Amino acid sequence: MAWTALWIPTAELHQAISWHYFRTGEQLLFNGTPGGGLALYAHHPELQIGPVSFLVATAFAPFRFHVGEELADAFMCGLGLCILVLVGRAAAEHYRGTGVNHRHLQRGMLIAGAAFTPMWVDVAVHFGHLDDVLALLFTTLAVHALVRGRATAVGIFLALAIDSKPWAIGFLPLLLALPRSARLRPAALLTALVAAAWLPFYVSHPASTAAARFTIINRPASALRWLGIHTAGTPWWDRPAQMALGIALGTLAVRRGRWPAVILLGMDARILLDPGVHTYYDASVVLGTLVWDVIGENRRVPWLSWSAILTLYGTTLLIPSDAARGFIRLVFVLGSAAYVLYWPRSSHPLMAVEPGPAATSQLRSATAS
Repeated sequence: MAWTALWIPTAELHQAISWHYFRTGEQLLFNGTPGGGLALYAHHPELQIGPVSFLVATAFAPFRFHVGEELADAFMCGLGLCILVLVGRAAAEHYRGTGVNHRHLQRGMLIAGAAFTPMWVDVAVHFGHLDDVLALLFTTLAVHALVRGRATAVGIFLALAIDSKPWAIGFLPLLLALPRSARLRPAALLTALVAAAWLPFYVSHPASTAAARFTIINRPASALRWLGIHTAGTPWWDRPAQMALGIALGTLAVRRGRWPAVILLGMDARILLDPGVHTYYDASVVLGTLVWDVIGENRRVPWLSWSAILTLYGTTLLIPSDAARGFIRLVFVLGSAAYVLYWPRSSHPLMAVEPGPAATSQLRSATAS
C-alpha cells in the first residue's frame, strides 16, 4: 500500500483525464438523454467502452463530478491491490503440492508487484480508465478461478471482462486451459453473457457498428509504423487483426502448456498493431508479465515485469525520438512473445496446461456432478 501511495501524487498531476467519458456515457445510457439508451454506440462511437463499465460508473453518478472522480480513483487504486492479492493466491494454489518454497514465491510476487503498481496507478489515477481497470480485474478473477478449478466462473469472468472492454476478447484462450470435458458450460455461458450485453445495441440500432470502425491517430511512435503501416488513422482491418492475433497466440501458448502467457500475448498483439501509444496500455502488458513471472515461471527475479516497465514506460520518459520508441516497442513485443512461447522451461512442475492438482480435483468433481 505504501508503494502505491508513493506513485499517486505523480499520477495526480493530470488526474483522471478520461473520467468525463464515463460520466457522459452512463448519463446517456441510463438517464434517457437524447441520442443515448440503446442508440449510445450509434451516436457516440467515440465511447469505446463496454456497457458493464458504464453500469459500474453509475455508482459515482450521485456525487458532483470532481467528488465522483476522486472516489473512482480511490476505488480503482484499491482494485489494483486486489489484483495483486488474487495473483498471489492463484500462484499459491497453482503450486500447492509441488514442493515450491512459498516464501520464495511471496518474494517474487512482491518484486513483480512493485513493477505492476506504477502502471496501475497510471491507468487508474492519471487516466481514470474504469473500463481497462474492470477488464483486467475480471480477467484476473478468471485466472484465479481457473487455478481453483471453478470452470463456470472462468466463463463468467471472461464475459464480464469483454463486456467491460472489447479487447479482452484476446484472453478467450484461457477457456482452453480448462480440461476438455469442462469447457462447454463456461463457453456457452460466456457467449450468452456477451450477447446479452452487446446485441441489444446492434439489433435495435444497426448503426452501432460505427463504434467498431472508430479510428484514432496512427502515432509516429507506434510499432505499427515499423510494420510499414503509415496511414493517418486506424486501418479498417486493425482491430479484428489485433483480436485474431491475440487469440491465435494465446491458443498456441495453451497448446504448448504455457497458459499463464495468454494475457501477455493478448496484449502483445494489441501493442504490435495498435496505432496508439498511450501509457495506460502498459498496465495491461504488465499484468500479463506479472502473471507469467509469478505463475508461469516463479523465478527468483521476475525480470520480465521490470523489463516491460523499463522498456515501455521508461522509454516514454527518456527517449525523445518517436521512431526509436516505436522500434523498442516492436522489439519488446516480438521478444517477449518469443520468450514465453519458446524459451526452455525451468524444471519445476508448474507449466502443465491444466491447473494444479487441487484445482484439477475440483474440476473433475464439478464435471462428474
